[in-house]
Amino acid sequence: MKATAAQDALPAERAEQVRSFIERRQRATVGEIVTEFGISAATARRMLGALADRGEIRRVHGGALAVRHSGPEPPVVQRMAEQAEIKARIGRAAAALIEDGETIFISSGTTALEVARNLRERPRLTVITNSLLVADLVRDAPGIELIVPGGLLRRSEQSLIGHMTERALQELRAAKIVLGIRAIHPQHGLTNDYLPETQTDRAVLGLGGDVIVVADHTKCGVVSTAFVGPISAMRVLVTDERAPADFVADIETEGVRVVLA
Repeated sequence: MKATAAQDALPAERAEQVRSFIERRQRATVGEIVTEFGISAATARRMLGALADRGEIRRVHGGALAVRHSGPEPPVVQRMAEQAEIKARIGRAAAALIEDGETIFISSGTTALEVARNLRERPRLTVITNSLLVADLVRDAPGIELIVPGGLLRRSEQSLIGHMTERALQELRAAKIVLGIRAIHPQHGLTNDYLPETQTDRAVLGLGGDVIVVADHTKCGVVSTAFVGPISAMRVLVTDERAPADFVADIETEGVRVVLA
């Protein structure tokens, strides 16, 4: 792309050219944008600020990063081996945030399942879950009282979703909510890739407790299709040490505690 073409473009067209440039490279500095498009550093910074405000890029010191978009999630059984060691660490760290005697909700998902695995030996706990895998894991634990709301079975996720589940959740309250999520982005918030389950996740947020989101680094700075809630919906994010430092800083700026497992 020639600088003269960029200079002749309308502001909206030039902003789109800059966004495409960043997307192709995955990241770009202000200096690189100035050289590529023949614009001033001040103009480049204003343009990056506007693109970041719209969530089209991610602003970092000295430049910008492309926003990654998450594709459809594979079935839960296929995800068991993905980031397994990291998910185990996240599960232990998140379980340490749960107090004995509490009523908690645990969502579906492989990382949330690891939290449940680390709660099996608790002497007294009430667990609400719409995950059949979580329910099966804790059903024989003597110290756990298990509540499973009914609903429509989503076979690929082994989770109960839909109107019946959401109505049942309206009758329940939890001190803490352990929520697995497909994608987390400082501007776009918490997103998932399957709308019917996303609607159930929104009902889960209505349980009233502190929301503990569990997600490995591959979910950080990523956007998926369906909006679940803003960053402010969560109290704690438990992720791993490979989460980008600038992402962690952005999340903490929103008042969210970040635990790196």
